Amino acid sequence: VINESQKQQLESVSYSSRYALGLFYEAGTGIAVPWAARYIADNPCIRFISVDNEKRNIGSPDVGPSVVVHTTVSFGSEHLDSDPAEVQQIILSHLQRVVPSLPAPSSIKCQRWRYSQVTRAVPNCPGQMILHAQPLLICGGDGFTRSNFDGCIESAMSLAEAVRPHL
Repeated sequence: VINESQKQQLESVSYSSRYALGLFYEAGTGIAVPWAARYIADNPCIRFISVDNEKRNIGSPDVGPSVVVHTTVSFGSEHLDSDPAEVQQIILSHLQRVVPSLPAPSSIKCQRWRYSQVTRAVPNCPGQMILHAQPLLICGGDGFTRSNFDGCIESAMSLAEAVRPHL
């Protein structure tokens, strides 16, 4: 369906790697922090923490809170092929220093994202790529722009413009 040039362009995309750690608590557990989400600029391991039910404004007395921790790009790359149990302990030790008031969770899930955020997008294809004209097949997303909300919007707008002549 795609030609060799398109294949090479798609294969040139690169992504960062990260870990996410989910801490899950029993209903009624209080998470005593004055924020729903927090960007951490000065930690070599942790980049972002959220009290997920607060961030999403979906609190319920029947469901316990959860805390989600995202690592830095450099930490994810450095530990990409490490044992997830060891990585989990490293993240937890950093988390204890960043937010010492967190209670012990009832369960923990450590998730590795080998392909997290785009570090190098498809060259010369701002927002999308038409793979095939008949039938129309177009791909888009942050792999054609950048991994943030603006990049997603830019790709969506580019996709809409590419589809318009075919309607």
